[in-house]
Amino acid sequence: MAITDWAEAERPREKLLQRGAKALTDAELLAIFLRTGVKGKSAVDLAHDLLQEFGSLQALLGADQIHFCQSHGLGKAKYAQLQAVLEMAKRHFVEIINRGDVLQCSEATRAYLSAQLRSYDYEVFACLFLDSQHRMIRLQELFRGSINASSIYPREVVKQALACNAAAVILAHNHPSGVNLPSEADQRITEKLQQAFALFDIQVLDHFIIGDKCPYSFAEHGLI
Repeated sequence: MAITDWAEAERPREKLLQRGAKALTDAELLAIFLRTGVKGKSAVDLAHDLLQEFGSLQALLGADQIHFCQSHGLGKAKYAQLQAVLEMAKRHFVEIINRGDVLQCSEATRAYLSAQLRSYDYEVFACLFLDSQHRMIRLQELFRGSINASSIYPREVVKQALACNAAAVILAHNHPSGVNLPSEADQRITEKLQQAFALFDIQVLDHFIIGDKCPYSFAEHGLI
């Protein structure tokens, strides 16, 4: 059955307009992006197939051009469109957190960090450097590979913070496994960095772990 034959309240586009984007499933959101299905399948059916093929919406969004374009119903035009959408989302979050205190824009800050770090298939450690009003100076990726006390050098992190005259920082790194719970190594390096920053009166506001779900906040769990 074509989507146009569905009850209006169940059509993804109309459902979004009436109830908001959060009310839609991953498949319904993807169907709106796809706009059309393929022979014998509606856009929603195709979306379900693609989510099953890639394993998750995140995996689909992070797929490289070759893998993406090989899938039935997709192609270079859709890939270009998707990359434009993702980049607009990143810039949107930057504009929001650039307007004021990142702590007052916590949802946008988390979304921005997730957009920047979630797609890597290896660990990346980054710092969000902030001024005295907790406004963003810049996000800088500093280390790649396994995140532990031996692979992150506090002196180098502090050096970068001083170079941009940061008064505070938010630490962040991703877990390619998707599990966003902190390891003992994560906790140790956080404590080590806090001690290093304290010597220069630079405050560590939080440390986010980026996984498949909402980023884990060290501050919210009393670890900072």
